[in-house]
Amino acid sequence: MPLPILESSKYTLIIPSTGKTVEYRPFLVKEEKILLIAQESNDSTQMFSSMKEIIRSCTFEKLDVNSITSYDLEYIFLKLRSKSIGEVSDISLECSQCKTLNPVSIVIDEIEVKIDLNASKVIMLTETVGVNLRHIRVKDMAQLSDDKKPQSEIINNVVMASIESIFDSDNVYPSDKSTPQELTTFINSLNREQMGKIEKFIESTPKVEKDVTFSCSSCKHDNTINISGTQSFFV
Repeated sequence: MPLPILESSKYTLIIPSTGKTVEYRPFLVKEEKILLIAQESNDSTQMFSSMKEIIRSCTFEKLDVNSITSYDLEYIFLKLRSKSIGEVSDISLECSQCKTLNPVSIVIDEIEVKIDLNASKVIMLTETVGVNLRHIRVKDMAQLSDDKKPQSEIINNVVMASIESIFDSDNVYPSDKSTPQELTTFINSLNREQMGKIEKFIESTPKVEKDVTFSCSSCKHDNTINISGTQSFFV
């Protein structure tokens, strides 16, 4: 006689970059094991791969994880963690005054992604040529985190991944239909001012963050510290 299968609770969340609603369930034991193995490895690539695998499973394989942004990935993971392990994460933060470590509790569901809905993704480079930009997608992140590549190549790849299309007064040229060499040639043709406009957009990419306030247990100094990135909420 087969053993009974337990039903998981179902929740919904809104994907920050698209505003679309997705249904999800908490981690199961099998997924928690995947996460623990990745954490113990201290390998950022394995951790990233495990996050993708867990999110794909916990959204019932209805979410194309590769198409979402890096901050979507972190936000969804935190929501899963909240419903699976607990809504409160206890971490240690250093006092900015005396450097003493202080225990701080963070409510995971209060963590947000701050997005400027009015920010333009269209950058004019000349009077007739411009680019439509996008935030880095999950599928692009693996090649952007390779420490073995020269810094110049990583920067080139970040800019390349951020370009959705190039346009002039006559045509629109989708980056997905251009070769890496063609895009590199285009990027290398930019002057410092034009490159700076694209870099400013990249630097303004939304992130998972929270301002944490606490009074130091040692010197009583009142601290306000902004923490961001998935790992920061569990250290």
